[in-house]
Amino acid sequence: MSKFNLLVKQLYKSKFKSKSFILMTLLYIGVMSVGIFWSDIKELLSGNEEAQRIAIVNETSANFSEIFVSNGDMEFIQDESDKKELEKKVKDEKLSAIITISDENSQLHAEIATFTPLKLNDQSTISSLLQYAGQNYAVQQLSLSPEQATKIMSANTVISNKNLNEETAGGKSEEEKQSGLVVSYAVGILIYFFISTFLSMITTEIASEKGSRAMEMLLVSVKPATHFKAKIAGVLLLALTQMGIIAVVFLIYSKFVKDGVVWDMAADIIKELSVGYVIYAVVFLLLTIILFLIIGALFGSLVSKVEEAGQVLMPAIIITMIGFYVMLTGMGNPDTILIKIFSYIPLTSGMIMPMRIGATDIGMMVPLISLGILVATIIVAYVFSLSFYKRSVLTYSSGGVIQKIKTVLKVTT
Repeated sequence: MSKFNLLVKQLYKSKFKSKSFILMTLLYIGVMSVGIFWSDIKELLSGNEEAQRIAIVNETSANFSEIFVSNGDMEFIQDESDKKELEKKVKDEKLSAIITISDENSQLHAEIATFTPLKLNDQSTISSLLQYAGQNYAVQQLSLSPEQATKIMSANTVISNKNLNEETAGGKSEEEKQSGLVVSYAVGILIYFFISTFLSMITTEIASEKGSRAMEMLLVSVKPATHFKAKIAGVLLLALTQMGIIAVVFLIYSKFVKDGVVWDMAADIIKELSVGYVIYAVVFLLLTIILFLIIGALFGSLVSKVEEAGQVLMPAIIITMIGFYVMLTGMGNPDTILIKIFSYIPLTSGMIMPMRIGATDIGMMVPLISLGILVATIIVAYVFSLSFYKRSVLTYSSGGVIQKIKTVLKVTT
């Protein structure tokens, strides 16, 4: 077995069995599980809470029974009792609220009487129902039947797109763009968390060997270039392994939990995506992780001990956070100039460009240019880092990142 393979295997095995890797993987699975089972968790946490009992006093001739329908959170009671008697029930907490609906100048008016203020979610729900009831009531004033009113209120407009510009024909539909946003958001989250985890891992791994002086003995029999490449390959394999574990767990959840509801939702999203988009998203994800691993290996060679790793990692972490928050701003509008600029910056394009590809109508050259810049940056970063690694890995210095680089260049040139 070659020295490269031996180093990769040793790093992979040691880190795969480490508590930090296992706990981090379980943490990611736990977060994903909470997201999938959130409705069940929410119901479990609020399972002991009784449904809000709300009396509806309808002083109009309209029928709102189809609007105020009871559910697990609210129980609507069509009550014609005396209002004072109802208010007494509210004070005695036998009712949560009284909604009195009346007509004022041919416009629906609603009064909500409570003794204990309603929760925000309940207030929002009631307000939405009352707004819909007001619209329905306005339609009913036109002397239409309830069926006709319902038909008008539930009418949907069929929208089709026609692009007169032949060069940009075949633009994405709203559903395709929404699916692209969802997937690009997932890719951005993966990049952010995996970079945060494995960038720190490769830096501290090299720093620990250097700080314990094990590096000096190791490089007697192994070339620095081989050591550098083995660290990157080993951590990359570890990252792919963690991705695979999370993907398998997600597939199991989506296929066998909740009668496959999550699987159907994921299938609906993927159905709207093109094969090209999926390829772009995967390539940007992998290349961005590789770029940061190269930077992490270089940072690890600069520090003299593990305690200094956090200091040199800070600029890369800040850039990653900036890219992540820029991506979040793009969830509302992916066509801003800020999104366009950051989609070409190599350290952030992995998060931003998949969003532009999936959620906007851009030409074929735009992602290719961004991808080309990213690949070129990886090549330059690899050549520079490998050359610098050979000189810095056995150089010990203090101070900040800039001072460390100056010291290495001064000592080795």
